[in-house]
Amino acid sequence: MTDYVLEAELREKTGRGEARRTRRAGLIPAVIYGGDKPELAITLDTMSTAKLLDQESFYTSIVEIKVKGSRGTNKGLVKDVQWHPVRDEAMHIDFYRVSSSDMVNVEVPVHVINAEKCPGVVMGGLVEIIRHSLEVSSRADSIPDCIIVDCTGMEIGDSIHIEDIHLPEGQEVHHDVNFTVLTIAAPKVEVEVEEDAEVEGEDEGEGEDAAESEAEES
Repeated sequence: MTDYVLEAELREKTGRGEARRTRRAGLIPAVIYGGDKPELAITLDTMSTAKLLDQESFYTSIVEIKVKGSRGTNKGLVKDVQWHPVRDEAMHIDFYRVSSSDMVNVEVPVHVINAEKCPGVVMGGLVEIIRHSLEVSSRADSIPDCIIVDCTGMEIGDSIHIEDIHLPEGQEVHHDVNFTVLTIAAPKVEVEVEEDAEVEGEDEGEGEDAAESEAEES
């Protein structure tokens, strides 16, 4: 897990109009809430924050937010990011206060390794990721950056289920069903080739029928 630090300033006014003015000033409106402390409305620098938002581990790490003019330390997890519907820009960020020992539930991305080397893919199979992320229960200071799924030795038709994935002690994915995370599917090329062959056969048959008809007429 990687820790991050953000510089912020208090935001005295809130509301949609004020949020628009904040964004026009090159800042991102945000809020810190939760715990036993009051909610803080803040602003973040757009450029420096955007660089962190591009890093996958930012969403599974404790972020220290240094708020100018505010007492005490604010540490939290990214709870939600509101994105612009067209441009790839953050419009608002929610941070949820946590301490290092708090148990939290966080969506953690799934990373696949050794897929290109496994027998199923070598034989033309396709890697189908059913769950691109998993909700992990963990201490706030021990959230994994990602969950590794190793495809070594997998054949076409093989699957990896949640109970096949072993997380470090203290981390857990709560589940009632042993759901599928990843599977190696059979290639679809063969079916397409057969369909093409059938179409070609029909075309040839139509050509032969037309030739026979012309011969009869002559």
